[in-house]
Amino acid sequence: MHYPVTWLQGASLGESIACELRLQIINENIKPGEVLSENRIAADFGTSRSPVREALKSLSGEGLIRLERMGAVVVGLNIKDVKELYDVRYLIESFAQQRLAVNIQDALIQQLEQSIDKMKLAVKHNDYVEFAHQDFSFHEAIVTEANHTRILHLWNSIRYIVMTVILITTEKGFTLGEARMNWVADKHRTVVEALRSGDPETIHKVVQEYFADSGETLIRSLP
Repeated sequence: MHYPVTWLQGASLGESIACELRLQIINENIKPGEVLSENRIAADFGTSRSPVREALKSLSGEGLIRLERMGAVVVGLNIKDVKELYDVRYLIESFAQQRLAVNIQDALIQQLEQSIDKMKLAVKHNDYVEFAHQDFSFHEAIVTEANHTRILHLWNSIRYIVMTVILITTEKGFTLGEARMNWVADKHRTVVEALRSGDPETIHKVVQEYFADSGETLIRSLP
């Protein structure tokens, strides 16, 4: 698996390199403990070392590698890291949804429903990349619409890892068949209905159930 080219529109060369390396590290095609060479990466991507340094700096900031004198040592994501990632996602998205409950906008509901419809269409066409894109877009729309600068800043600090994890788990989910992925798409409708209700208790319960199930699925899907 390679990082989808369609997801790289507008990205710098350094960002593009980071996206591909991030995917290979999280998917464990590049193993924890391996040392990444700037020269080797530059040669592989046909570029100078400058964008490679930019990429490695990003990955270091995310905790996926550790920069040392000998080079960039791969740290990767272990089960504890994955659980913590979902803890942070839960905190961000539960806060965002509770905030939206006060004044939910019809335009957001419509946008979320369109994302679900596109997920279902992606299942029909066996397109896991498009499904993953719509899944991520669904959650990011909720966080963005909450209009909270610090929460958005926190989200942005994990968004690239979240995108990559969703891509990996979606590809594996597609191997389980259409029924499974249609169920995943429909699970998002419970979130929409909770938001539409405007009831904080209902929203809290639905978000909790959603992330409890998603966290278990994630752990089973990653290497």
